Amino acid sequence: MKIKRPKAKKLKWGIAGCGYYTEHTFIPALTYLRRSSLHSLYSHSLKRSKELAKKSGAFAAFDNYDEFLKSDINSVYVSSVNADHYEQVIKAAEAGKHILCEKPLALNFRQAEEMVNACKANKVLLSVNYVHRFHPLVVKAKHILKNQLLGKLVTINLSFNVDFPPGSNFRFNKKLSGGGALRDLGTHLIDLLRFYGGEIEDINGYMDNLVYKSEVDDFAAGLVRFKDSGYGYFNVSFNNKKAFNRIEILGHKGSIAIENFIGVKQHHSAKLTIQLEGEAKMSFRKRGNKLVYLLRSIQKSFINNDTPAVTGEDGLINMKLMETLEKKCGK
Repeated sequence: MKIKRPKAKKLKWGIAGCGYYTEHTFIPALTYLRRSSLHSLYSHSLKRSKELAKKSGAFAAFDNYDEFLKSDINSVYVSSVNADHYEQVIKAAEAGKHILCEKPLALNFRQAEEMVNACKANKVLLSVNYVHRFHPLVVKAKHILKNQLLGKLVTINLSFNVDFPPGSNFRFNKKLSGGGALRDLGTHLIDLLRFYGGEIEDINGYMDNLVYKSEVDDFAAGLVRFKDSGYGYFNVSFNNKKAFNRIEILGHKGSIAIENFIGVKQHHSAKLTIQLEGEAKMSFRKRGNKLVYLLRSIQKSFINNDTPAVTGEDGLINMKLMETLEKKCGK
């Protein structure tokens, strides 16, 4: 999709939501981009937005979202609690700003659909922070699949498990988050399943509270059937202290594994192992800041008014799949 509007020479970012991820991950990653700069910050707490503006060098701080949108920005990163995404994305679209929204896109499919439609109606671009797609080894594995070096796809297995005890974080308030491990971690793995295996025609699974008791799930597992070929499995949890998180892709003629990639710090070296019929096992290691790669891609799309690699429709589809699984699990 090409948006008919003048090209921006530079992205002037406004960030809505001044939490830990914004301060310690997103803003540092933004500094690597020559054609992007941080201009404005919004938080429900003016004290917090001013504090972070002073630390980061942002030009303006707000506790009024409408005034924030009127500031000198042309792109918005929505990093607020999940319950705020709906209103903030629609208002940003109506103000003519391109938008990068945190995952999951919204609290439910209806909201997500309205958000996508609002962006289309206002001719702005909407992307979602599905950052795992952008690691160089994930991209290399995609290339191997695309070129059919593994033969017919059989299964894709993904795991993302962390230890995250219940506390005051918004993720444990279902009204603010929409759910627990599935909504927070599972949305990434559903997106990776679609990235590798194509569209999903069926999903089933389980959700539970195996260790930590709260109003949101601490465990979820899903089995999917792809439209074109093969199956996918994922499991996520908030209850594991020492997990071997990994990606495994099996085809008729070979297999791929990516380790030390999900749920680790950006500076860690990930490992890609490839086993192909008739060839020796190959391994590659690569450090890569996934968010910097994502932001470079977003920057190019937003400046040129071109469809981003991850679209609002991706967020909408992933939301529908999560809701389907939740309904089947009685959640």
